[in-house]
Parts: sequence; structure tokens; C-alpha cells
Amino acid sequence: MLSSHIRLVRLVPTTVRLVHSLIHNPSCSFMDLKALISSLNDFASLSFAESWDNVGLLVEPSPPHTVNTLFLTNDLTEEVMEEALQKKADFILSYHPPIFRPMKRITWKTWKERLVIRALENRIAIYSPHTAYDAAPQGVNNWLAKGLGVCTSRPIHFSKAPNYPTEGTHRVEFNIDHTQEDLDEVISMLKAISDVSVTSFSARTDDEEQTRISLNCSQQALMHVVAFLSQNRQLYQKTEILSLEKPLLLHTGMGRLCTLDESVSLATMIKRIKMHLKLSHVRLALGVGRTLESQVRVVALCAGSGSSVLQGAEADLYLTVFSFLCWQVRCPIMIF
Repeated sequence: MLSSHIRLVRLVPTTVRLVHSLIHNPSCSFMDLKALISSLNDFASLSFAESWDNVGLLVEPSPPHTVNTLFLTNDLTEEVMEEALQKKADFILSYHPPIFRPMKRITWKTWKERLVIRALENRIAIYSPHTAYDAAPQGVNNWLAKGLGVCTSRPIHFSKAPNYPTEGTHRVEFNIDHTQEDLDEVISMLKAISDVSVTSFSARTDDEEQTRISLNCSQQALMHVVAFLSQNRQLYQKTEILSLEKPLLLHTGMGRLCTLDESVSLATMIKRIKMHLKLSHVRLALGVGRTLESQVRVVALCAGSGSSVLQGAEADLYLTVFSFLCWQVRCPIMIF
């Protein structure tokens, strides 16, 4: 049961459970906006969102702002805003971002501009998680996968750890066998370059004691590092430059590729998905030679169009909100 200080209307079932787990606190009757945003971001880091997306806090009333009533919606339209005002909402969590492209002005001319005006006039914050919640381990795609039956699933496109490596995009390494004075000078010159961190340690090459220099740097700093090292041809020829990649998060990312423990007919899978989504109808595009009795073992799904996420994913069934894939695949496509 939701605590009394959070009234949720126009609910999306998945999001209701997420918000309940994040902000259920019977000891208080309100929540500070910053604390609420922190809780939402702890559930799913905004770094999980696609680069093209516009997620997070989109409209913020002047601080301090206290949230007593949180309003959930899939899409924030003018009709939804009117309902939120009637419910005296202080915070609207809209799955899809109502502000996507940059606004050059805020007037009464377009409906999206009017949303911003009404939100600010009535001190309502607007937040959108969108693809950050799609990618999260306990997010929308995982919830969709639960309706397929017993299966193992993994993201189709993995997210990367947001906070690693902590410094730089590249690592530059080289050995130096010069005198200690030369070594100190090289290290001093490198440290003088902005966005560079330098470490050194002893190394043995061809039974000769040398010093190994290792530094992390940004893309911009790399050009300055290379320019400095290239002044010494002998030193530069020993230089290695590595591109630093953030490690993959095995349970976080866009889409899901699900392998059922046991194959089922397409007809059975349709029943499972309709029951899970509480829908009476879904749209189905059958591939050439496929019937309702065709067996389904692997399902690729995406809480979106899947136009890019599902490309290249081999599956017996594709599950998507709406599809641009019909001309590309020979397998059934289920659209909800």
C-alpha cells in the first residue's frame, strides 16, 4: 500500500511499483524535491539513457520545492496537465519527455510551451526517465520479459559503467632509461598539461632497469601529450596509446534477448503476453511460412519501436510497441 503522502493517479503499473519502492516512507508527509530526484536517480542512473534522449528533471520551480503529491503519466499532454492541476500535484513523472527538442522561446503559441508555463505558474516539477528506465535491470524491458514465461534474458545492447574509468579517455605508456634528472623533467612537463594524471614505476626491459611512465588523459589532452612526446623520437617510438573503454554492465542496457527454457507455440506466447499486459488484443505480423503453431524459443523485445535496438538480433519473435521491422525479418512481430 502506498504511503498516504503520495497520491498516484493516471498510473502506469510498472512505474507505480518503482516509485512505491523508492519513496515509501510513512514517517514523513512530504519529500524535498532534491531528495526525491536523488531517489529516482539511485533507482536508474540517467547515464543509462540513450545519448539522443532528454531525461531527468526538465522543469524545476524555484527552490525550495516540497513534493506532497506525485502524478504519474505515460505522456504529458495538456489534458493530463489539467488533471494534475485538479489533483494539486507538485511533481509530474512523465515516462516520455514532454520537452525533447530545444525551445527558443516560452510563449502561449504551442502546446509544449504552454505545458512549461502552466507547470512553472503552478509550481509543478516535471521529470522524465524514459530510456534510463528502459535500460535499468529492474526497468521496463525486464518487466516485459517477465510475461514470456521462464527464460534467461540479457540486454541486446549493454550499458557501460557510468563512473569508470574515473579519469581520462586514453592511457599513454612508455619506458624511459634516462637519468633521474631527465625523468623528473619529463614527468614535470607531463603533469603541467591539463587533464593528465601521471604515475611511474620500475620496469625491466631486456635485463635493463627502466622506469615505466603511465598516464591517463582526456581526448583533448592527448593531442598535447603526443605533441610533447614526439619531440623526442627515441621516446615517442616506445610510446603506446590505449583507448579506455568503460566496462559493460551485464544486466543493464537496451532491449532484451530472452531464451525460453522450453519452446512454446506462437499462439501460447500471444496468450501469455496479452495476460501480462492486460490487453484484449495485440497486432501480429506473421513472417513468410509462419503460423500460430510455429515454435518460439527466442524472443527479442524492446519497450519502443525497436528500429535500431532490434536490428541484427536473431529471434523467433520480436516484441515491440510499434515496428519498422516488417520488411526486414521473416519472423513474427507482435506489437502491443
